Amino acid sequence: MNILAPISSIMTTKLIAVSPDDTLAEVNRVFETNKIHHLPVVRYKSIVGIISKTDFLHFLHGFKGNDMDKFIDETRLRSWKAEEIMTRGLAKIDSKEPIRTVLDVFLVNRFHAIPIVDNDELVGIVTTFDVIKALANEPVKLEDYHNTKVN
Repeated sequence: MNILAPISSIMTTKLIAVSPDDTLAEVNRVFETNKIHHLPVVRYKSIVGIISKTDFLHFLHGFKGNDMDKFIDETRLRSWKAEEIMTRGLAKIDSKEPIRTVLDVFLVNRFHAIPIVDNDELVGIVTTFDVIKALANEPVKLEDYHNTKVN
């Protein structure tokens, strides 16, 4: 992978997002019907937060413990809004920034997803999975393979 290539070369652009006013029932539906782990929260094309599946499940777990769990879960999911549990103050990166910038952010922070924003508009997202996928799809040169020594 060329770490000097623009982040746009590996970012995900087919985004699924929710509004800050969407209920957690909608957030739950999105997580259940899509293979995603990070859900951007967007208002008028601008990202205002993100909900990770881990944070969402942690939120739900806080209300477990009695026979009324299913009723409580459904009630909470319908009454709470995405903006009430989303992470704010996100790191954002321009799509023209080099992949190296994202790697540095991932190394220094505990983020697993970074919104890609051009002119204050969400245009993509890059996750640690995107980086791994780009590395896995990298063609292997035969000479590199033969020159690898095993200890």
